[in-house]
Amino acid sequence: QVQLVESGGGLVQAGGSLRLSCAASGRTFSSYVMGWFRQAPGKEREFVATISRGGKNTGYADSVKGRFTISRDNAKSTVYLQMNSLKPEDTAVYYCAADSQSPIITPRGNSYDYWGQGTQVTVSS
Repeated sequence: QVQLVESGGGLVQAGGSLRLSCAASGRTFSSYVMGWFRQAPGKEREFVATISRGGKNTGYADSVKGRFTISRDNAKSTVYLQMNSLKPEDTAVYYCAADSQSPIITPRGNSYDYWGQGTQVTVSS
């Protein structure tokens, strides 16, 4: 069992930046592939970014590639999402998730076992 708590969301103007954090507790953090997902009002949850257990491999949705960076600090049991050049269409609740089974990064939401409660990101135009 692992508990995930996101922080760092807020209101920002278009073109601005935010850094989300997700602190994990429970089992060994380094044994999980981690991911970020988001859900906008009236839309389905979508994949944003994923990172391997050791942090060497990452993957991104095309919509955020080149603007967002996922990273992790296993010593602090924390995964981050640095979001730059934010756009109004990035407005959503952002969730971090932990995958205890997959040995490789994956964008598939149903591969992730544990989810945080989410943090709201609002980008104004």
